[in-house]
Amino acid sequence: MVVCLDELGPETAKSYQGQQVVRTQPTATTPAGRAKQEIDYGRRGNAGYVFGAFQPATGEVLTATYTGRTTRNWVAFLEQVEGWLPAEVERVYALLDNLNVHRAWDVLLFNLAHPRWEFVFQPTYAAYLNLIEPWWKILRSLAFKGRRFETWEQMEEAVQLATAYWNAHRHPFVWGRRRRHRPRRQPGIAVLPKVS
Repeated sequence: MVVCLDELGPETAKSYQGQQVVRTQPTATTPAGRAKQEIDYGRRGNAGYVFGAFQPATGEVLTATYTGRTTRNWVAFLEQVEGWLPAEVERVYALLDNLNVHRAWDVLLFNLAHPRWEFVFQPTYAAYLNLIEPWWKILRSLAFKGRRFETWEQMEEAVQLATAYWNAHRHPFVWGRRRRHRPRRQPGIAVLPKVS
């Protein structure tokens, strides 16, 4: 089983740009106009990180929020992922980037205690190989877009709700597959005819 692991952040309580997705139909009485958002000059509260584990084959996600990106938090998250994965899986391939926290001694001890785990580190400057990276964009859209947060606790709640929503409507990710809504382009004028 392949599991993509990474962390998002630092994220702070502030206003996030964009229009919040409203799941109701617009009425004819609401005037169409430009989206307006008040200017937000500062960040409120402490920064935090969102740690994530993503299974590309099923699309299922596990997230946890922490106030720091430390080795202790990372190992605690790995323990959560170990409990989250099915026990009948014999081999777990964890795809990671080359952050120093991912290569710490405590992570090596975790690996020795859990022999079914194998860490696969992606090459430098190849973040696109880890499929959790496009999922972070989805999480930002579901949890943060168009909202204003006053505290880190509000952001944690938004991340939990967005993760639950995604897991209820998940789909598998396939690297390199074209999107369903984009039709394949047909050869046009710029294609030269074959001459024999």
